[in-house]
Amino acid sequence: MCMISLFENRTHAQQDKKFLALGDSYTIGESVTESERWPTQLAAKLEFSEPRIIATTGWRTDQLKEAIEAATLKPEYDLVSLLIGVNNQYQGKPILVYEREFEELLQTAIKLARGKKEKVFVVSIPDYGYTPFGKPKQEKISEALDQYNAINKRIAEKFGVTYFNITGISRKGFDDPDLVAADGLHPSGKMYAQWVEVIYSTLKNYQ
Repeated sequence: MCMISLFENRTHAQQDKKFLALGDSYTIGESVTESERWPTQLAAKLEFSEPRIIATTGWRTDQLKEAIEAATLKPEYDLVSLLIGVNNQYQGKPILVYEREFEELLQTAIKLARGKKEKVFVVSIPDYGYTPFGKPKQEKISEALDQYNAINKRIAEKFGVTYFNITGISRKGFDDPDLVAADGLHPSGKMYAQWVEVIYSTLKNYQ
């Protein structure tokens, strides 16, 4: 299915619904097709227009901040998501820097959602320790990402923002290899679909 077909039959009102997805490789969908990206799948289920995605493989929190500033976005979004941090962890950056920059990013996300915190949600960082790439250091990776996710969850709760823990799904990668993309590192479209079911089950009730 091509991406256009997911959105071409929307009504005018539905097309006016704007979704902004902020993140890194997990948001841009490294190694999957555009239609398999989780923001694209979610927008289709919510009957929103095609999502605006600001994400690039390899980005840390500081790089995402710079990209948002460069994009000169307007506070016009009906839904904003934030998923960021795996590259801070992978590159060994100070976790206190992540904490500070994640909070700044979440505040920015709320502003872009017209100041409505109920229109913003945070997605936990998936665990790449349960992929062929991460398997040799699985225990160490999992322990580190638990620390990162404790931080982003606490900050989301501090600001009253909905938090979705999809990390458990990512930890099924050894049991179901089809959940991992062909690159042996990133989620497959199948895994992203499972994320979307978790997110949609909540968002459908108040969008």
